[in-house]
Amino acid sequence: MTSGPTDNRPGLLLASRSPRRLLLLREAGYEVDTIDTYIDDGELRPGRVTVPQWAAALAHLKARAAATHSITPGANALIIGSDTVVEVDNRIIGQPRDAEAARRIIIGLASREHDVITGVSIIHVATGREDLFVDVARVSVGRIPADSIEQYIATGHWRGKAGAYNLSERLAAGWPIQYEGDPATIMGLPMQRLTNYLARRWNIIPQPHPTPPSAT
Repeated sequence: MTSGPTDNRPGLLLASRSPRRLLLLREAGYEVDTIDTYIDDGELRPGRVTVPQWAAALAHLKARAAATHSITPGANALIIGSDTVVEVDNRIIGQPRDAEAARRIIIGLASREHDVITGVSIIHVATGREDLFVDVARVSVGRIPADSIEQYIATGHWRGKAGAYNLSERLAAGWPIQYEGDPATIMGLPMQRLTNYLARRWNIIPQPHPTPPSAT
């Protein structure tokens, strides 16, 4: 349980439209709900900031907007805002707008390395305290045949994904991908650092779902 009637641990609220982030939290054993961010980051452009600073800024904007507009002031709740970007040659790559953009991104990531940067902002609504951190993972993509790229683009699974791909999906599909760092960072939420933070700062310990008994 993330909170209970006999303790003062805050509840968890995810300020994100991403089903992947929600799944990462729930699969880890957290009780969490989602709230609207009121932020369309596709309309925003970075100024003179580093890529990690930009990811952190987007996470901050999402969490702060949700805290301002989506929840009763003074609530004992933690709002988690997060944003993920891909960096190639100091260029920021976000979510593709259409199939052609997704195709260009995948072709550009093949046969080389890139960084995936995820910023996280955590705001305690009752006190206004905010903690902010950024996690980086390194990804190496091998050669992807043109027909495999076209088959992938046709699925539409690139929609809503920074860098136009999801790590677990593409590994399952057999794409030649290797990585260094937390795989959850690549999928949108650095669970290793987040789990440590929630336990250390708020005494929130996840309760993983029990493993079902073997059929044999």
